[in-house]
Amino acid sequence: MTHPALALAKELIARPSVTPDDQDCQRLIAERLAPLGFTVEEMNFGDTKNLWLRRGTSAPLVCFAGHTDVVPTGPLEKWTSPPFEPTERDGKLYGRGAADMKSSIAAFAAACEAFVADNPQHNGSIALLITSDEEGDAHDGTVRVVDALKARGETIDYCIVGEPTAVAELGDTIKNGRRGSLSGTLTVKGRQGHIAYPHLADNPVHRAAAALAELAAEQWDEGNAYFPPTGFQISNIAAGTGATNVIPGELTVKFNFRFSTASNSDGLKRRVHAILDRHGLQYDLQWSLSGQPFLTEAGRLTECAQNAAEKICGIRPELSTTGGTSDGRFIKDIARELIELGPVNATIHQIDEHIDTAAVGQLAEIYRTMLADLLG
Repeated sequence: MTHPALALAKELIARPSVTPDDQDCQRLIAERLAPLGFTVEEMNFGDTKNLWLRRGTSAPLVCFAGHTDVVPTGPLEKWTSPPFEPTERDGKLYGRGAADMKSSIAAFAAACEAFVADNPQHNGSIALLITSDEEGDAHDGTVRVVDALKARGETIDYCIVGEPTAVAELGDTIKNGRRGSLSGTLTVKGRQGHIAYPHLADNPVHRAAAALAELAAEQWDEGNAYFPPTGFQISNIAAGTGATNVIPGELTVKFNFRFSTASNSDGLKRRVHAILDRHGLQYDLQWSLSGQPFLTEAGRLTECAQNAAEKICGIRPELSTTGGTSDGRFIKDIARELIELGPVNATIHQIDEHIDTAAVGQLAEIYRTMLADLLG
């Protein structure tokens, strides 16, 4: 018999919900859960659809969080089967969003259905926070819902984000934190001139070289028990007119920090400016912070998740903070404990994205087991 989560995952994959077009995926989830006593609240901003579902009013509140939007498919002719026609092949379910993260959304709903059927008078509350703008700019998605919930004093005790976290098999990895991301666009100013008359010009590439080398070599922190040391990487450098006989007038450098809770964004900014100033550069530096680091230390939620994964999958997950950013960076503002737990991430955003068919039902069982533990 097909697991209800697998059947629902196929329905969701069949809807081409490329960011931020939800294609009524959220309505499908709401229609499934409203009869179980979930209140349905749409929080739409601009073109982004957001959904806040809640059953119960008391603490603790367990919240499942995720997104219905997917990235573009890429060249259709390179897919073995059409990306929005969910296809089972060799024990795997293929389709855009199969791993990131419509299977998780389906598992959320199936877990809630099964748990409420067994525990109609359960303790505490259950919620789902779903957006259609996680893969895009993320300006009108989860961050706006969190702001609205914060304004009315709603907080979350335990949040489970369904991002794909497993490396080799479902249940092998849980994310209990993420590094922050701080980007900078540095413009070093010089004076353009003829390359044969360098005394009449000021080459910003030459001036900046030592400072950039120092930035690249700097040890920003030593990390901690949960995070590796903060990393600094230059991603782009541009200067010149394209001509070989012209000294450039400006140098533009783009760089990024992935930083741990051992550092903070303001401190990193101050240290960068200090290095640039020490080298006597004339420069402009624009900063962009896309997420602060967050961490849930080993405790109630991580233990619950590890126990559930071990029970269902026979493997005890490792705790990890690797990878990029997620909407967890917004939710952590109102969540006491937050983790990410979802399927294998090996094919996300790729041609022929897929997930093991058995893993969809197993994921739903992990979530159901966690609900029973946290709200038992």
